[in-house]
Amino acid sequence: MADQFSSEKLNPKLTRRRVLKYGMGSTAGILGAGTLGTLLAACGVTSTPSAPKSTAIPSNGDAIAMSQLVADAKKEGHLTVIALPPDWANYGQIISTYQTKYGIPINSQAPDDSSSQELQAVTTYKNTASLEPDAVDVGPSFAAQGKTEGLWAPYKNTHWDTIPANLKDPDGYWCGDYYGVVAFGANRDIVKNMPEDWSDLLKPEYRNMVSIDGDPRTAQDAFMAVWGAALANGGSLDDITPGIDFFQELKQRGNFIPVDNYPANISKGTTPIALKWDYLLIGYKEEWAGNPPITVVVPPSGVIGGFYCQAISRYSYHPYAARLWEEFLYSDEGQLLYLQGFAHPVRYNDLAKQGKIPPALAAKLPPASAYAKAQFPTVAQTNKAAKIVQAQWGPKVVGS
Repeated sequence: MADQFSSEKLNPKLTRRRVLKYGMGSTAGILGAGTLGTLLAACGVTSTPSAPKSTAIPSNGDAIAMSQLVADAKKEGHLTVIALPPDWANYGQIISTYQTKYGIPINSQAPDDSSSQELQAVTTYKNTASLEPDAVDVGPSFAAQGKTEGLWAPYKNTHWDTIPANLKDPDGYWCGDYYGVVAFGANRDIVKNMPEDWSDLLKPEYRNMVSIDGDPRTAQDAFMAVWGAALANGGSLDDITPGIDFFQELKQRGNFIPVDNYPANISKGTTPIALKWDYLLIGYKEEWAGNPPITVVVPPSGVIGGFYCQAISRYSYHPYAARLWEEFLYSDEGQLLYLQGFAHPVRYNDLAKQGKIPPALAAKLPPASAYAKAQFPTVAQTNKAAKIVQAQWGPKVVGS
């Protein structure tokens, strides 16, 4: 799930919902019809620079008592969020729980917007109280961009020290909230022996079975699948070429199918072995309830991950409510709500260590140990890898 491989350069027609629905962790980069940005442009609304509205607000959760934070947030009486589809990562329940818990109504606007559209909204609506997002959920590259452009107000939630260092900004300007890893999903009506690791995919029994979610030059989870294969075959976060070579061999052996592994294709057996984000595959398994039966495994080698990030707008009109939103999302309760949507919360390892993951929920997921070796590339590493895939995928794998 990460905008580290920005589809802004790859497929500008994709909205956030389409990107997320089909497993691409990145987002579209151009404003589309029906978005807030388009509406504003059509109305001719403009804005001028304004001073930050969050200057005097605590930048560290430990600096304010939770009771005081709740009281101040309730005085503001409102929270505006953006680009949170209710059926993605359990955001529908997360939003309703926050509203019920604190009695603060949430305006969840433009749920289909992309990360770049979120940044646009922050700057476009900074003088419009009813539309300015108080908090955003963006990919890492856009989180970094927002920090560079001075769009975020720093805030280190009270669970900051339990969040891995590589999934947060050291200065508190953004923090990862949930992530996924590339997993194998197999339709067991067709796949009799479950492949457990990348090398298994080369076996003759998987002829015409192995698929990724589109072209890795245009689809991020497909791109990340190639990167996972690289990590399992002598590559690294600085060298994706072995992954391209692996798929070249899969193609030569007749195992790789250049067909998108959309849910319908997996279900009907067109793409019986799907390599894509774990939370999507687990969601299919839950939804299909055994018809067809699907097995999901995280390979022991080549565990590659992608994530999204929370950030608070520098121009927030409800800065206390935004900080309370962050506290809720990173609390045990909020993190487990992400997990109920099969997206791994950023504090997953911490929760697992403390035995706080409900057994019934854990039973639906691969073991916690499967995620311990997950690697998350930086923006620079991703840009480098993307150039290599753009250059080599065509001639080596698909012939174009």
